Amino acid sequence: MAGAIIENMSTKKLVILGFFILVFQVISIMVGALIAPSPTSAIRYLATKCINRHRERGWLVPWGPNRCQQIHSFDEPLAKTLDANDIVFAVHVPLPNKEMSPWFQYMLAVLQFDIAFKMINQIEEDVIITIDTGLAYRDDLISEWTTEFRSVEQRPLRCTFPVPKTYENEGRFYHCDPIPFMELGSVAHKYFLINLRLPVNDTVNVGIGEIKDIQIVGIHQNGGFTTVWISMKTVFSPWIFGATVWYWHRLSLMARPPVLLERVIFALGISMTFLNVPVEWLSLGFEWTWVLLFEDVQQGAFYSALFCFWIIFCGEHLMDQSQRNQLSAYWWQVGLVVFGSSVLLIFDLSERGVHLTNPFYSVWASETGSNVAITFIIVAGISVCLYFLSLCGMVRCVFRNIGGKTQQLPAMPEARRLRYKGIIFRFKFLMLVTLACAAMTVIFFILNQVSEGHWHWGDYTLQVHSAFLTGIYGMWNLYVFSIIFLYAPSHKNNRNESGDSQQTDTLEKPESQESRLTCGEQGPTETYRITGKVAEE
Repeated sequence: MAGAIIENMSTKKLVILGFFILVFQVISIMVGALIAPSPTSAIRYLATKCINRHRERGWLVPWGPNRCQQIHSFDEPLAKTLDANDIVFAVHVPLPNKEMSPWFQYMLAVLQFDIAFKMINQIEEDVIITIDTGLAYRDDLISEWTTEFRSVEQRPLRCTFPVPKTYENEGRFYHCDPIPFMELGSVAHKYFLINLRLPVNDTVNVGIGEIKDIQIVGIHQNGGFTTVWISMKTVFSPWIFGATVWYWHRLSLMARPPVLLERVIFALGISMTFLNVPVEWLSLGFEWTWVLLFEDVQQGAFYSALFCFWIIFCGEHLMDQSQRNQLSAYWWQVGLVVFGSSVLLIFDLSERGVHLTNPFYSVWASETGSNVAITFIIVAGISVCLYFLSLCGMVRCVFRNIGGKTQQLPAMPEARRLRYKGIIFRFKFLMLVTLACAAMTVIFFILNQVSEGHWHWGDYTLQVHSAFLTGIYGMWNLYVFSIIFLYAPSHKNNRNESGDSQQTDTLEKPESQESRLTCGEQGPTETYRITGKVAEE
């Protein structure tokens, strides 16, 4: 794509631009490390065992003036007179003297069962536990509870016993895997109440062991992190939008229509603008349970556009004139991106889409659902691997072909030789920056998994998880901005008398020479000639 700003910008200006990009990248990381708190908080709630002899459908509250009649242990004399169906486990979210906030964005809940080992009541293999549950809300401490959702769900119960199953070890607890319980896409109310019951009959909840207690771990986004995150999106959104509009304006000033690479860069700018839309501001005032799904769609659209850009960016520097500027030349790489994105979108809709009407649903609840979900993930993973193998192969070919063209540089006049050396160097530098962005994403992700969440540096606490999220988000915005700016058409090109076309220098082979270069070739032995070519499509 001759005539771009990157080809005409002086090295000094390019270094200054790189310096400012680096400064903004450091600021993005430090905002998350020093200003934002940890992205999420996890609070453990011990369910209160309420008595419901008449098995009414009303709401049982664990504490407060209207708290339910309760037992503290199933070993109490009163508990001996009760049936398992008379017990309702109640959890009030949040804890006393606290309240929830829309700034928390979402709320996840995970079940943890405390099950004691008994020789006559052991947990069976591949047992399924049935849960009759409901969720209610209110916005003050004196109003009645409003029912939001009710559902009967099934979950696989996977537990192991760490010691031999003997009478001497009775009373010791199983080690049970946490069970996904609920995902609420909006925290629009101050108080929530969860009631759950484990119905028992001849076929339901048989072989689940002796349950002593149920704990619910509630996870939500911290309000302080939400403030920082929305603020960053509010800053980046008009910036990238303005850059995208400016880029399209530059293209519209040209007499020729935009080429494929220019169109895909414009699509990349649109996808980044779409990702930056701070819809979270509106979610603070409305009960929008679909925000999590919308954010997944935003990220999917951006990464799809980014992957397509990488393939086309490499291909347009590799292919000859007869194949260039044709989307059909990249049909299978772009097809892999579209296919993988579609598979992940279907998987996301199968879970979070259902959460819009039933937050207790889980695609992992049944063996069939789990197998289908795993299949979708594997297929998407294979598509991604094939894509990256193809991308690496194209990058290798581009560098080898550039190496072949570099051998022709000594035959050029000094001025043009220096110009082309600069163009080749800048292309290689941009490719290395691209690889560095991808590598930093992987490295930050690994650090995010193995770190303790925060580091202490003198009197300061650095939030590693927050720095990872804000740093990666800032990095991709800066990367897209750099691509848009550097590959916008330059106005430094000379125009012909009518001003309809731009005069560019291109590296051509003689007309009689076959123009195609394949991967691994070092270029033909004939000397290339430099011509002033009118850039017309």
